[in-house]
Amino acid sequence: MVLPLSDTYDYFVDLQSRIVQSLEEAGGARFLSDPWTRDEGGGGLSRLLEGGELFERAGVLFSHVKGSTLPPSATAQRRELTGRPWEAMGVSLVIHPRNPYIPTTHMNVRLFVAHGNNEPDVFWFGGGLDLTPYYIFEEDAKHFHQVCKNAVNEFGDNKYEAYKSWCDQYFYLKHRNETRGVGGIFFDDVNEDGFENSFAMTRSVGDCFLDAYMPIVEKRRDKPYTAREREFQSYRRGRYVEFNLVFDRGTLFGLQSGGRTESILMSMPPNASWRYNWQPEPGTPEAKLYEYLKPRQWL
Repeated sequence: MVLPLSDTYDYFVDLQSRIVQSLEEAGGARFLSDPWTRDEGGGGLSRLLEGGELFERAGVLFSHVKGSTLPPSATAQRRELTGRPWEAMGVSLVIHPRNPYIPTTHMNVRLFVAHGNNEPDVFWFGGGLDLTPYYIFEEDAKHFHQVCKNAVNEFGDNKYEAYKSWCDQYFYLKHRNETRGVGGIFFDDVNEDGFENSFAMTRSVGDCFLDAYMPIVEKRRDKPYTAREREFQSYRRGRYVEFNLVFDRGTLFGLQSGGRTESILMSMPPNASWRYNWQPEPGTPEAKLYEYLKPRQWL
């Protein structure tokens, strides 16, 4: 079977364009375009905004990269693919709003292909989206999860429950004993339903992002805040940095495969802080967040 990689390429390019256009319209600021290539093969287009009034940092990255040998992070659970040439493509984004009442969010949809050495190519899709609030609004989390559920429901009755659980487990900071945020959905190594069905589900997840996130942005963008909220936002952004550098498979793969460092680390917040052995005062809105940093049923 010849995989229709041109179709996936066209979809990912269009998805990046649609998301950037929506973010530009909401924030009133233009994204920079930074095309890049890599020596081993392929490249991509980074779309980046920094210092915006609405989005303090937002990055929407398209990449299509190739390599001669799969890196260790890609074969850790697929030893039989060691040594194969590969290619990967997809869209990944992270948005760090300025207003602490708007959550940070992440989304990623991708295709990975291990080409055969006289054997059939092996493909798998992955992706997901999750929400990382600094101040809790239950209705926002419920809305986000409902859109996620709607995106995968038609592809199997248990998809949302399975992918929500996977998200809760993946975006977990073991050394802090807390989740990164309120979760969403996450999936990887998906190919059991064939290429077309797996691609269709991946498209549904990518297409749901704006419906899941932008209504929250519009609802919270004008809520007043003070230096107190900004300081707490900076502190909690430190947790985001910890997860990305210690646990995130995409970061590890990008660095191990010789990827472009600026694009890989584009997900980092523009600023973050750490305090030694600090805890918010009981009964404060900051303390309330910690009641939600564990898996829970939102729907």
